[in-house]
Amino acid sequence: AFLVTIAGMQAWNYYQQKQAQQAADLYALLQQVKMSGDASRINDAAQLLTEGFPSSGYAPRASLIAAQADVDAGNSKRALQNLQWVIDHAKEPTMHDVARLRMAGILLDEEKYDDALKTLNAQHGETFSGLYLDRKGDILVAAKKFSEARLSYQAAIEKLSKTNNYHNIVQMKLDALGDSE
Repeated sequence: AFLVTIAGMQAWNYYQQKQAQQAADLYALLQQVKMSGDASRINDAAQLLTEGFPSSGYAPRASLIAAQADVDAGNSKRALQNLQWVIDHAKEPTMHDVARLRMAGILLDEEKYDDALKTLNAQHGETFSGLYLDRKGDILVAAKKFSEARLSYQAAIEKLSKTNNYHNIVQMKLDALGDSE
């Protein structure tokens, strides 16, 4: 029984290493395909990872790459599907946060302000609070809710480090709002 257990553990470790190597190889292939800028090819390569190795750390990253290629190609519907895959399957909370932030940006571009705000209201890591509040401010400005946007930008500034260049960008957005209603 002891030998069988050891053999089983060795086989399992070998299998996991093999899977990890295959996922890494597919991710490297995706990086090469990404250079082509062809959203269809990028999605095909990403799909190999998301379907073949969904529990790997490479799969959500591949889906984020595919979503960006879709945005660049003007296919927001497929971009949203790729981002939703990340939210539904990624193990890392940071990946969820990034996907929601990008999803809210797409919804903002589509003028679906309520859906974008709802996306940002999801639980997220503290390190993303400033970015979420900034994006919320952008959505509120687009929806012509200037006083709420001002509050959101002010809260974002409080969350962002003053040494961060992004802090200055959010401050400029707040300054540009002025006293508008």
